[in-house]
Amino acid sequence: MIDIRATVHPIEVESYAILRARVDTSDLPPLTRAVVERIVHTSADPSWAGELVCDEDALRAGQAALRDGAVLVTDVRMVAVGITSRPSVVALDLAGTPEDGVTRSAAGIRGAVEAHPDGAVWAIGNAPTALAELVRRAAAGLVRPALVVGLPVGFVGSVAAKAALRASGLPALSNRSERGGAAAAAAAVNALLYTGDPA
Repeated sequence: MIDIRATVHPIEVESYAILRARVDTSDLPPLTRAVVERIVHTSADPSWAGELVCDEDALRAGQAALRDGAVLVTDVRMVAVGITSRPSVVALDLAGTPEDGVTRSAAGIRGAVEAHPDGAVWAIGNAPTALAELVRRAAAGLVRPALVVGLPVGFVGSVAAKAALRASGLPALSNRSERGGAAAAAAAVNALLYTGDPA
């Protein structure tokens, strides 16, 4: 792994300088700071800093798992294409024909859990039903993630799914509101991939 700051374009350097002038992240732990800054940078929205729920130990575990070659599972291809330095398993590709009443996103998570039950890093940035299904499968003892990046977006179910993730005890990163999305989820994973060893 490399520290992205060693290879960034001058525009990104300037962008981070502007970001840090608007949002004080200096007191955050190293990986939490990296995740918060990358999501704020990706969205050009400093208010993300106030609603992300990060656990430094969970982020360290996720980073270590990625460095050790853990599988990265994304709920949809939009998240996967935002993570250019690592291949991803796209859960939606494993959906098959869902049962009645089951969304394709939830069905995809079921397929991905069967294929990767232990030690994967999960990045969910689209469907709240995907995150809710992952939390249910974990509660049933069917999956043991190294980290869950739970940032699905939507007016229906996203806040509840993220609250359930935080209550589950799984190693996780989430946010408190209805917003989220593929760009935010990919940014969080990229922060772990591109940040050097925390001091």
